[in-house]
Amino acid sequence: MVTFWFAILVLAWVLYFVLEGFDFGVGMLTPVLGRDEHERGAVIRTVGPFWDGNEVWLVAAIGVTFAAFPDWYAALLSGLYLPMVLILLLLAIRGVALEFRGKHSSSRWRRRCDALLALSSGGIVLLWGAVLGIFVHGLALGADGEVTGVGVSRSLSPLLTPAAGLGALGALLAAILLGATFLSLRTTGPVRRRARDLARHTGIGGAVALLIIGIGTGSRIALLAAVLCFGAGVLARRAREAAAFVAVAAGVAASVVAVFLVHGDVVLRSTLSGAWSLTRDGAAAGPEALRLITVAGVIVLPGVMAYQIWSYWVFRRRVSSERVAS
Repeated sequence: MVTFWFAILVLAWVLYFVLEGFDFGVGMLTPVLGRDEHERGAVIRTVGPFWDGNEVWLVAAIGVTFAAFPDWYAALLSGLYLPMVLILLLLAIRGVALEFRGKHSSSRWRRRCDALLALSSGGIVLLWGAVLGIFVHGLALGADGEVTGVGVSRSLSPLLTPAAGLGALGALLAAILLGATFLSLRTTGPVRRRARDLARHTGIGGAVALLIIGIGTGSRIALLAAVLCFGAGVLARRAREAAAFVAVAAGVAASVVAVFLVHGDVVLRSTLSGAWSLTRDGAAAGPEALRLITVAGVIVLPGVMAYQIWSYWVFRRRVSSERVAS
């Protein structure tokens, strides 16, 4: 049961980072690829039917952690409470920018909403990337399973590690690539051409950077991501947009899985002593609790996945970014 719920947890995080990854990428690229209000509106309409549904997987991931691995939940969220609060605030700003953009006809109002959307999306991506880097590096867990330290530094100091910085930069590159390949797949006209060009240049340039990082650090994750980035750039150059998006999505999924499996059975490494690290079995809830949530999970999760697949099928057509004479 512990292995089953750990797999469900990783699946929820993979779906969140892939699906919300292109949402965040589109948000960051809205002012870049949309040269006027009409084109920016077309960019935002590509994620309009999906973005709030994609956030369900964040709720699922946090909920599964709380129910199935309560000790992991307590150590992680108490040790990183300030980054988590910042992420929640930025998610709220992003949601307001998306929902309120069309509530006023003023072009200045819409430009401000687009700027808030881009800034909040970029901030969320950087913070989540740093959190993934912290998963790899670990936290200063004591013998009692609590993160040591006092005050603000207890929660912010993990963000200042090299692993957190590399995670933030990698997440930013991944979100831009996901957003560019998604827009090239979901739009027509000038936005589609610009998105395809951006995906081509970002994929090849990012592959070179990741290759250097992978060789310098010996990270297999970085080397795998470099190969997939290069493949996405080549596919975008050949106008194989669906294949390019799938390649980037597979790279993000593989990277998330690798982060959660990097320490084997250890789910949260202690930087103070290996004996104080949290393992899957040590952080898991009791057998009765796991059996109870299994009943609910078997009913709810397939329904959520079926609904999302259906919604993507319904809104599968491209969004036009060129102007049509009325």
